Amino acid sequence: MTDFRWGILGASKFAREHMGPAIALAAGGQLAALATSDGGKAAPFRAFAPGLRVHDSYDALLADPGIDAVYVPLPNSLHVEWSLKAMAAGKHVLCEKPMTLRAEEFDRLIAARDSAGVLAAEAFMIVHHPQWQRVRALIADGALGELWRIDGAFSFDNPDLANIRNQAATGGGGLRDIGVYVLGAARFATGCEPEEIEARLRWENGVDTYARINARLGGADYSVFTSIRLSPRQEMTFHGTKGVLRVTVPFNARVFGESQLQLSRGMTTMVERFPVEAHYELQAAAFNLAAREGTPYACPLEFSKGTQAAMDAVFAADRPF
Repeated sequence: MTDFRWGILGASKFAREHMGPAIALAAGGQLAALATSDGGKAAPFRAFAPGLRVHDSYDALLADPGIDAVYVPLPNSLHVEWSLKAMAAGKHVLCEKPMTLRAEEFDRLIAARDSAGVLAAEAFMIVHHPQWQRVRALIADGALGELWRIDGAFSFDNPDLANIRNQAATGGGGLRDIGVYVLGAARFATGCEPEEIEARLRWENGVDTYARINARLGGADYSVFTSIRLSPRQEMTFHGTKGVLRVTVPFNARVFGESQLQLSRGMTTMVERFPVEAHYELQAAAFNLAAREGTPYACPLEFSKGTQAAMDAVFAADRPF
């Protein structure tokens, strides 16, 4: 069986440092092509994909018959457009989050996916990591008893106003960049949707730099914040009547530190460690398998639409400082 052949639209820093190497390493696939108008940007990609073909336009890559799937790491405002074009060209699509800027835009993507008979998904990599699969199993199995509270935080400091995350015109802001994690992770772990949402956002130059969110998630109180102006922090905690489960490195495994699950019940704490698992590589391998064999994929478009709907509700509930 030949490897699944990938192309990347654009030589972004994230594609170069994270998803490109992951695609090249993942079981069942290979990185075969890159679209960039600057040939010099291809050199770092060839370091891990020596046979890489370089196209000088996105359309040229989509017309390449030697490409099975396309990874889209473009600015947020271009995600829907180029995902639709890729599916129209018969390519499977893995698009960076947020795949859309409004939940209703997912309807066009779902229709295009079904019409083309391809796999299309948002690159929400954490659901492929065994720590989050374990979190979901522990909650479902009753290890925490009745879940009463969920707390979360995700922050980093990015004061560079020229950075795309600080650009309103291209869909920047903290919620769209990292809110998907605190919202999507809780939805994935519990199978519940946030309700009764209350939010306060801090804005600078048209982008949210801090968001405080309170809601109900199933029977639990849900309280999280995100920021792109605060010192780096990330954690998620699930507190039930029988135990407390702390996810110490929930979103940047092996980068922010070693991923651990700390399950405390009474005076006893059980620690599970995940020192080597690479979620980007696991995501690409899962995509290869699902696209080729039709196996269930952990993050279908329908799931991502739910997370985007939650983010839309946060924006709508905003009471500015």
